[in-house]
Order: sequence, then C-alpha cells, then structure tokens
Amino acid sequence: MTNSKQYVSQEKLEELQKELTVLKGPRRLEIADLLKRAKEYGDLSENSEYAEAREEQARVEARIFELEKMLRRTEVVVAGGPRTGVVQVGSHIVVKKAGKELNYEIVGSNEAKPEDSKISNESPIGKALLGRSVGETVVVTTPTGETKYEIVKIA
Repeated sequence: MTNSKQYVSQEKLEELQKELTVLKGPRRLEIADLLKRAKEYGDLSENSEYAEAREEQARVEARIFELEKMLRRTEVVVAGGPRTGVVQVGSHIVVKKAGKELNYEIVGSNEAKPEDSKISNESPIGKALLGRSVGETVVVTTPTGETKYEIVKIA
C-alpha cells in the first residue's frame, strides 16, 4: 500500500471500524484465553496449541496495525459526490467503448469490484477517467493494446 489517501464509502468506513473494534476487543480476549489455556499444558517448546495461539495473535495484531494505518489515510466519499462536471471518486459514469455503453462507479481501491462495475481510482481506466468531462475520450493502454473510452454521462 502507498501512503496516499484511501477513498471509501461511509458504509465501508463503518465496516472497517467495526472490524477493528472486534479485533481489539473480543478477539484479543479470545486469544489471551487461548494462550492462557495452552500454557497450562506445560512445556511451551513442544506445545502446538500455544504455537497456534501465538500465530493467530500475530495475525490479529498485524491486521489491527493495517486497519489503523488505513483508517488514518481514509477519506469518505459520498456516492455521486459533488456535481463538478468532472469524473472523481464517487462518480457514476457512462462511457462508450467500441460503440457499446458501459456504466461504472469510480471507487477507492478497497471497494473495487470490477464484476459489479465498481472500478478503482488507481486502476488504469480509473486513472485515465479522473478529472475528465462529458464528451472527452480517453485512451487506456492495456496488455492487449489501446482502448478508447468516450465519457457520455457523469452523475
């Protein structure tokens, strides 16, 4: 991950905050209990339960660190965003590609789901469309060649 802003919807922000709360509260307590019980089995050097609990503790602490770092860089984007006339994170757009109209929503990388037409602002298409207006054509270079997209509508 880069140190740039992470754009998310209000729903995604709440989901990340809830996950962090669960990890820092109930999940940490569960792991502490697992560690306590595993220690009761004796010799820690040959105690697989203890080793597994320590590994889970490391995974949870790493995820807590990752979430806290991400949340510090998070900026909430309202779907549809301000009506500026240019494509930005939160925009719903209609583009023409080879005569066919496609609908996309520009979202932050944490919410990208190309199968649901949600494309990341960091993807090649998303980067090319950002800051552009209706009527403009952008060219996106992909491994299969160049593809042209004409912006038909921004909502």
